[in-house]
Amino acid sequence: MTLTGIHLLITYQCLLECDHCFVWSSPSLKWTMKLQNIRRLIQEAKTLGTVKWIYFEGGEPFLYYPIMVRMLREAAESGFQTGIVTNGYWATSVEDATEWLIPVAKTGITDLSISSDRYHGENTITEEARNGVNAAKKLGIPVGIISVDVPSNLHQYPSEVEGAPVCKTELMYRGRAVSKLLEAASRRPWTDFTKCPYEDLANPQRVHVDPLGYVHVCQGISIGNAWQRPFSEIIQSYNPSFHPIIRPLLEAGPVALVKKFHLPNEDTYADACHLCYLARLALRDRFPEYLAPAQMYGEASP
Repeated sequence: MTLTGIHLLITYQCLLECDHCFVWSSPSLKWTMKLQNIRRLIQEAKTLGTVKWIYFEGGEPFLYYPIMVRMLREAAESGFQTGIVTNGYWATSVEDATEWLIPVAKTGITDLSISSDRYHGENTITEEARNGVNAAKKLGIPVGIISVDVPSNLHQYPSEVEGAPVCKTELMYRGRAVSKLLEAASRRPWTDFTKCPYEDLANPQRVHVDPLGYVHVCQGISIGNAWQRPFSEIIQSYNPSFHPIIRPLLEAGPVALVKKFHLPNEDTYADACHLCYLARLALRDRFPEYLAPAQMYGEASP
């Protein structure tokens, strides 16, 4: 694995509880990374020598603002490009958003991504997103908007907002989306899903690390715990052929998981994530080390 990016889920907590959230974030969750753990990951990233980017996200990273700002600065001082993914709840006006972002701008941040779509509010582009974009541009922070598609929505997504690009992404039916959004989904035969369309599981370029220390090549597929074993060692020793979940996914996608473990299945699914997520959910008791933490499967327990 030649890792170039690390995404730190510094908390599972969020002010919102969006129907499409695949990490099951909610206001009730309290887990967050400690400064010492983030520093350890930054040092381990330096040890690897290939990592260029470190992103801070969640949950909502602005809920732990002092920690986020401090670690943005230390990551930049260690030579990494840095980014944030946020829902922009703090951007209640351009003036207020500017105050929030002044300390962030001083860290040398190289990307601010604001989530805005019909899952976050009544409008595709929320007022908070517009305020955040205007404040970021005023301070010289590179900024963009991430919008997840609503399949039944006929509204046209803009290509940019206030000069900031809008990146439209597909809705993935995993996590909370499986319990909240399937009714409106079109379906295809389960035998269609013979590969993972979103992640390079053979040679991941990025991983996510959550507040409990789990290192994910895809959310809910763990390759180790960075609080129990050095992160650099986890990455350097990665071998997908020896991972009981990743190996069949590489051979023939979610279909292979069903066949290999003789899992019951429906005739149709919304997408590859839908089939993969339900297959993994059925396998959690057999592979708790690899299909972790419980939070990624809708259970608020480590």
